[in-house]
Amino acid sequence: MIEVDVTLKEWGKSIGVVLPKKALEHEKLKAGEKVTLLVLRKSNTLKKTFGIAKLKRTTDEILQEVDKEGWNE
Repeated sequence: MIEVDVTLKEWGKSIGVVLPKKALEHEKLKAGEKVTLLVLRKSNTLKKTFGIAKLKRTTDEILQEVDKEGWNE
């Protein structure tokens, strides 16, 4: 089994995937063979979990404050 990221492409009224040649060679697959695909939507899990952080201060300002407080000792 090999994991491959692909992009869905329109083919007439259908949607299909193109598998990279290296993946096909790795699995020794040829045209006409039947395969099973596990379909997972690619998403940013951290963004979904935590949302977009909107800080009132820049990262540099926060780091300068940490340095002043002596957190790096």
